[in-house]
This record gives sequence, C-alpha cells and structure tokens, in this order.
Amino acid sequence: MEGLSSGDQSRTVAGMALSSEPLATKDNSTGAYSSKNGALDQQPDTSNLEEAELSLRGRGSLNYEEARALLGRMEYQKGNVEAALHVFEGINIAAVTPRMKATLAKRREHHKRRSQSFSTPPMSIHAASLLMEAILLKAKSLQHLGRFREAAQSCKVIVDIVESSFSEGLPENFAADFKLQETLNKAVELLPELWKLADSPREAIMSYRRALLNQWNLDVETTSRIQKDFAILLLYSGGEASPPNLRSQMDSSFVPKNNIEEAILLLMILLRKIILKRIERDPSILDHLSFALSVSGGLKALARQVEELLPGIIDRNERYHILSLCYYGAGEELIALDLLRKLLHVNEDPNCVPALLMASKICGKTPKLAEEGINYARRALQSLKNNCNQLESVAYCLLGVSLSAHSQVAVADSVRATKQFEALEALESAGRMTKMRDSNILYHLSLENAEQRKLDVALYYAKHLLKLESGSNIRGWLLLARILSAQRQYKDAETIINAALDQTGKWDQGELLRTKAKLQIAQGQLESGIASYIQLLAVLRIQSKSLGLGTKLYKILQDNENPPGLLELEVWHDLASVYIRLSRWHDAETCLSKSKAICSYSASRCHTTGVLYEGKGLYKEALKAFGSALEIDPTHVPSMVSTAVVLRRLRMQSSAARSFLMGALRLDRMNSSAWYNLGLLYKAEGAPSSSLEAAECFEAATFLEETAPAEPFR
Repeated sequence: MEGLSSGDQSRTVAGMALSSEPLATKDNSTGAYSSKNGALDQQPDTSNLEEAELSLRGRGSLNYEEARALLGRMEYQKGNVEAALHVFEGINIAAVTPRMKATLAKRREHHKRRSQSFSTPPMSIHAASLLMEAILLKAKSLQHLGRFREAAQSCKVIVDIVESSFSEGLPENFAADFKLQETLNKAVELLPELWKLADSPREAIMSYRRALLNQWNLDVETTSRIQKDFAILLLYSGGEASPPNLRSQMDSSFVPKNNIEEAILLLMILLRKIILKRIERDPSILDHLSFALSVSGGLKALARQVEELLPGIIDRNERYHILSLCYYGAGEELIALDLLRKLLHVNEDPNCVPALLMASKICGKTPKLAEEGINYARRALQSLKNNCNQLESVAYCLLGVSLSAHSQVAVADSVRATKQFEALEALESAGRMTKMRDSNILYHLSLENAEQRKLDVALYYAKHLLKLESGSNIRGWLLLARILSAQRQYKDAETIINAALDQTGKWDQGELLRTKAKLQIAQGQLESGIASYIQLLAVLRIQSKSLGLGTKLYKILQDNENPPGLLELEVWHDLASVYIRLSRWHDAETCLSKSKAICSYSASRCHTTGVLYEGKGLYKEALKAFGSALEIDPTHVPSMVSTAVVLRRLRMQSSAARSFLMGALRLDRMNSSAWYNLGLLYKAEGAPSSSLEAAECFEAATFLEETAPAEPFR
C-alpha cells in the first residue's frame, strides 16, 4: 500500500473509506456469528487488507463492487449479518457476472496455451475471487435470516459462473494460490443444502448430481460429505426422483433406475473409500447401506460388502451378527446359524441375547435342531435374569416353539409328553408376561394346543388372536378355520374363510382359497372344491406373470418362505387327487403334467402319480412311483404310508410294510392313516397280543380322524 503514492490513487482509497459509512451500520455490538458452515472470528481479519492490496496492484484502484465485497466481508466476520447483507445487496451481480466469466475464460485459455495472453482481462483473478466470495457470504447471510430460496439462488450464481466458464471442467490445481477454489468448494457443497431448506427436493437432487458429476476439483472429504448427504436425501426424503441422465457413461456402466439404487451406489462408493483408507471410518455409512439393501432385497449384496471390510473397521462380533442377519433375511438360515454359533462361542460373546434369540428361532423351525434351540433360549433367559420382560417373553416363546419341535422327533412317548407339557408351560409364561397382547405368542399358544388336540383351548386363543389383530393377518384366519374344521364345524370354518376373503386383496388370497377348497371337499362338495382350485390357479397365474417368476422352483424358494410357485405346485397335486377320487384319470394326468412343468423333482408329484396308478389298479407302477418319491425325500410320510398300503394289498413283505408305517409314525405321530393301516397289519397276524395292539392302533386312528383338520394346522 505504501507504494501507491500518487494523489489519484490516494483519493480512490479514501473514497472507498468514505463511501463505507452509509453501507454498513455502526452498531457492531453483535457477537461473532457462527453457523453450520463454521464460526466467525470477532478479531479483525488481515486478509481484507491483503485482498485490497492484490486488487490495487492489479489495477491501481478498487471499484465500487470490490469495495462493497471487502466491507461486507468485514461486517459478516463481526457477526453483523443484516448489515453485511445490506452491503452485499449493493453489488450489481448481473453487471459483474459477464466480467467474471470473461476473466475466468482468459484464465482457462492461459492454462491451455501455457503462455501469457496479451489481452487484458476485464478484472484481475483476485477481484473475481473477491466478488465470488461476496456472493457466497450473501447466500450465507440469507440462510441465517431464513430466506433459503433467495440464498440458494444466490449460491447458484457461483456454480453457474464457473460451469459456463469451464465447460470441460476445472483444470487441475486451478487457482491453487487463491481463494477461488475454496469458495467454489463451499458453494458446491452448500447449494443442495439450501435447496433442501427451501423445501425444493427436485432442485436439491439436481444440485447434488451436478456437484458429483462435474469436475470441480473437490477434495476427497468434501466429495464424500456430498455423497453421504445425497444418499440420505434419496433414502429418506419420501419422494421418487427421476433417474439421472448419464449420457457420458459407457454403455456397460451401471445407471441407477430409482432412488434406492442411486443411494446404494453412493454408499458403496463411500464404503470403498473407507476400505482404501481414503476417508475416516464412518459407522453411519454402513447403517444407511444396510437399510437401503434391506428394503431393496439385496441382503446378500450387503453380506458381500461386510465380508470385504478390512479387520478393524468393525468389531468381529458385530461382523458375525450383521452377516447372520443378512443371510437369515436372504433365506440362508443354516449359514446364518453357523455365523451365530461362532459369535456365541465361549471365546467370543456367549451371552449375546439378540444372537441367542435369533439362533433359537432358526433352530426351532427344524425338529432336528430343536434341542440346540432349547439350549439357546434357556441361555438367553439366564442372561436376562429378569432385566427385561419383553425380551424374556420372546425367549419363553422361542423356548416353547423349540420344545414343541423337539417333541415331534422324540422316540419315547414319555419324553414326547414331557416336551409337549413344557412347551405349553413356556408359551403360557410368555403369554402372562405380555398379558396376552402379543399376537405371535397367542398364535403359537393356539397352534400348540391344536396340535395336542386341545381344541377348545386352541379355539379360545385363535379367537383372541383374530380380535387382537383385527383380522389383519391371514394366518389368524387360517388357524381359526382349521380348528373349526377339526371340530367338524365345516360350515362355520367356510364362513370364516369367506370373511377373510372379503377383507383380503386378490394377491393374498392363495392360502385362503386352498383352505376353502379343502373344506368344500371335506363336506363332499367336490365340484365346488374344483371350482375354488381353478379360481386359485387363475390368481397364481396372473401373480407369477406380474412378478416375472421363472419356472424353476429352486429359484422361487430363495425369495419367499411360501412362494407362489410352491403353492401352485401343491394346488395341481390337490386338484389331481380330487380327479382321482372321481376316477377322471385324464384330468388327473393333465394336472400332473402341469405340475411337472413347474418342477420335475417333486416328492409330492411322484406320490400323487402313485395314487393315480393305485386307483387304476396298477400296483407295481404305484410302488415304483412311491419309491421315486422316497428317493427325492426319504421323510415323505404320505409315500411311506401309501407304500405300506400297497404292500399289504399285494400280501407281500408285511414286515417291510410295518417298517414303513413305524417310520411314518416316528415322523408324524398324528397320522391317522398310518395308525389305521398298522392296526390292519396287527389284526392280520391273528395272535392275541397282536389283536390287543391292533385295538390300540384303531383307537388312536379313530381319535385322530375325528379331530383331524381339513388341512394340517401348521
């Protein structure tokens, strides 16, 4: 400044000082202004003098806009936001914008030619940087005053100026020695936030994409913050944005089609940066990615991402837990159980209650694993020690389910009776802890009582369940109808199903229509049952086309616990069985061919084929078909019983027939047909002891037949 000694130059600077009086208020008592974008210091900033010196060196004087930019910055740093805004509003942005663009364009040409241009730019690069910072501070002032839309429009000016001046993107290290790059970074990051505050999600999304797809020379941290904020907006904004137009991408590049896919892409990029240690670890990124992949059905993809994380990014036990949840949600329950076993090892976290409960739930679904499930549930109860009634009720419920499953494979009758008693006791404890207000506990209470043929108690809980859920869950309707059918109240059961059909959408009526058909057949209304099956098949056909399901059953089973493909397969078998009862062999064969087109590897289809041969009197072909069913599924109880029946009719290998029936009863103690045919075998022996055993078998068969539902309770 001392080098500017001429009188004209002194008058220019003096004029700037004099003109500042009406531009800024004199009340500087307001403290330093701090906001989301940083705190302002109350101490004078010497950078103002440095900026003035740089501009004066470039042209020898400060013009009106530059003076206002410097004074506005000083007021803003003091915390006088309104005064700063008043100063900034005096800058004619529309007038200076062309000159700023021209200056930046000259800078671009200079970088391209790597030589000094002889033409003089309209203003120095320092002045352009000063004015751009003034526009940014104006936007921040408007933001502080709650004028978000005006703030966004002001901030957008900076981005527009730079983008129009550098259509191919900023060259690397452009303006590295000046504040221009810093100002641009802040503007690019701030703009979408301002649009969000202005309740303009569409403009915010466009600004985010503009920030990420254009070349702004942003540092890794700034880019990562923008990516994370954009992903959060896409996931939780509640609106669906139009997909991005990525014309510059290669044809083989992935282009997201909706909000979820775009958010997943951004979060996976961020997770990759964490793995490569380009940014600091941020646990919330994995949380958001978990949510996004969960709602989109990409749990296996999430599992792969977690598996790729380097050690130390997340705790090993947390990794086991997350992976087990992923594989469980993807239908890979045995893989999930193996991971939980590792987590619950004595050297890891043997008392992790969520893992214990989840492991018990998985084991309770399979009788062979039920004993392990009992152990996990009891360990969970021991770990809780009356600390949380809600979790204790869940543990008791899972204990009851596992005990019930274990009773199904118990060899001794005394062990089976003990397990069934303990199962009801555990479920009732869970019910008392929740005051009978938990629908899942009520369902299992009703189901267990029904399985033990305590039908009146089961009916009470089923009605209570239906009332509690207000009929919102199909399983409550189905269980109530099945219990009524076990009490031979077929009309009432059909009325319940019809009421459920009235309250259920077409796509959810599959199981209801199948139960209705079986109720009609149980009443001898075979033609009505056939009509219900045909109606169900029509619904399933439309549903499968809409979902684009393939014909391979093993693919369908991966996506759904009770998929439409499996239901359609069983419906064709049910319909074939009805046609066999009516001796309509051709129709039955047509149904079986339809079933084979869905899945040729089916024990149920082979069994139904055997029943067809048996109905025609072709017993050897029937035995062969039943054998094929048992090769596919050695535990297929209907095929075991049917094999024994054919062997008995042929009066051959009675010991083999008895072996098949005993094996069937080990798997299903409630099979009345197995008890009845076993009684016939004992009766045929003619011995007094055999007659007594035959009588016991017939008694059991009669009781089970009288209390058998139209279709199994489970």
